[in-house]
Amino acid sequence: MFKRLTVVLLAALALSACDGVDPNSPLGQRKALFKDMLKTSEDLGGMLRGRLPFNGDKFAEGAVKLDTLSHQPWQHFPAVADSGDSSARAAVWERQARFQDLARQLEGVTGELVQAAQVKPLDPAQLKTPMDSVEAACKACHTEFRNH
Repeated sequence: MFKRLTVVLLAALALSACDGVDPNSPLGQRKALFKDMLKTSEDLGGMLRGRLPFNGDKFAEGAVKLDTLSHQPWQHFPAVADSGDSSARAAVWERQARFQDLARQLEGVTGELVQAAQVKPLDPAQLKTPMDSVEAACKACHTEFRNH
């Protein structure tokens, strides 16, 4: 009886610990990248809005990280819609040209943020506009292509 209960309990814990997405699948890889992008962006925005203490070195490092991440998720969108618990709308695959255009826009504005973060000493007021552009690029893509 004890063995059976232990096996059932371990199976239940194992199933509840995973969200059912293979981390090596295109869906799993892009989810991980987008989650990392969100965390990085929130930290940068938090520094500019006073939620976190402003640290110029950490901001500059975060801008570079965000720029690097902004170039990565697009390769994990296969030519046809994948199955799984994706937040992507069908429009991603139906309107690929527009989707890719918004991806390039994000890459461009994260590059501009990196450039702004290279002007020393860093002035949070000078970083607000490029950070707002990054957030607007994210929102534009989410509005058209993400299920909320």
